[in-house]
Amino acid sequence: MGISLNAASVLPQDAADATLVARVFDPSAGGPSVVTVRGEEVVDLSALASTVSSLLERPDALEIVRNHPGGTSWPLADVLAATTNAADGVPRFLAPVDLQVLKAAGVTFVRSMLERVIEERADGDPTRAEEVREKVGAIVQGHISHLKPGSAEAAEVKRVLQAEGLWSQYLEVGIGPDPEIFTKAPVLSAVGLGADIGVLARSAWNNPEPELVLVVDSRGNPVGATLGNDVNLRDFEGRSALLLTEAKDNNASCAIGPFLRLFDDGFTLADAKATEIALDITGPDGFELHGVNPVSEISRELEDLVSHAFGAHHRYPDGFVLFTGTMFAPTEDRDQPGEGFTHKIGDVVRISSPRLGTLTNVVNTAEDTEDWTFGITALMENLAARSLLGPRTRS
Repeated sequence: MGISLNAASVLPQDAADATLVARVFDPSAGGPSVVTVRGEEVVDLSALASTVSSLLERPDALEIVRNHPGGTSWPLADVLAATTNAADGVPRFLAPVDLQVLKAAGVTFVRSMLERVIEERADGDPTRAEEVREKVGAIVQGHISHLKPGSAEAAEVKRVLQAEGLWSQYLEVGIGPDPEIFTKAPVLSAVGLGADIGVLARSAWNNPEPELVLVVDSRGNPVGATLGNDVNLRDFEGRSALLLTEAKDNNASCAIGPFLRLFDDGFTLADAKATEIALDITGPDGFELHGVNPVSEISRELEDLVSHAFGAHHRYPDGFVLFTGTMFAPTEDRDQPGEGFTHKIGDVVRISSPRLGTLTNVVNTAEDTEDWTFGITALMENLAARSLLGPRTRS
């Protein structure tokens, strides 16, 4: 199932007031360039910052993105068209981050926590999910709906559930003192707007995870936000939590975009906390699924999640991005009653928010998506050939 992109369907509703950072692959340069989107134009900022990571370390990053004339510019409509249908010499959008480590927080919403417990109790078998869902939900839901993770009340609930034989590793990270923080994918492996996203061909139970993604600089400061799809294989993780890496980290299994919106006077971390993220899936079989992930219902403060990822215990010299979790775990039956939802090849997945835009991708197998070949070595060699390495001149 093909997709087409246009400015109205991709940009934030208040794009005229948004400070947007993106990346494109520029065929004329043979590599990626840092850009901003201003109105109907995509403006090259690579002469000021060779990577998004280095741009976000600059104290004048907001001024550069808003006002610097930059270099070459391209019509936004042309870049969007080339993103889904490559055109000679026209750049295409990439994921809007580069050297940042790709981190994720899991089990940060009550609903998704219960679904992880269900996966575990069902041993990754989707045919058992509904039976387990009813049993676990009836016993556990009332205990944990309004708990503050790490509180004395949460510790007491843990004691009660352990006595009833219902404690789970997912409840531990959901209401215990320490959240689940893991590395989602290798640096530079994220795909962006319009790209295929990958699920393993042998997975029989999988789903998208629409999430708010924070972008954090090397000092631990959240400097912007974007949207992400933390593609997940429920059957793999359900069989064993030790299969988390196989469930989460595959070719094209991490999608980020469409753009990075920097925090400024008009869009702050508080605004990000109030974001509602919509998920829309349209399948080649005519199936449709719609859901909403209200970030305000997260169990932990975003700052708390950042502090568990970054601090004296762990530094990130090039910054990091942090998927903040989702409450959305689709349970609607797609094929057989009781088996719930799983992807089909060709599903179009749209993750959107009024102030962050829309990230659109198409589901494929991880084995058949475009191979990831442009890594850190290729990036450094390309930037060196373009004389973009070394100190940048302040604007």
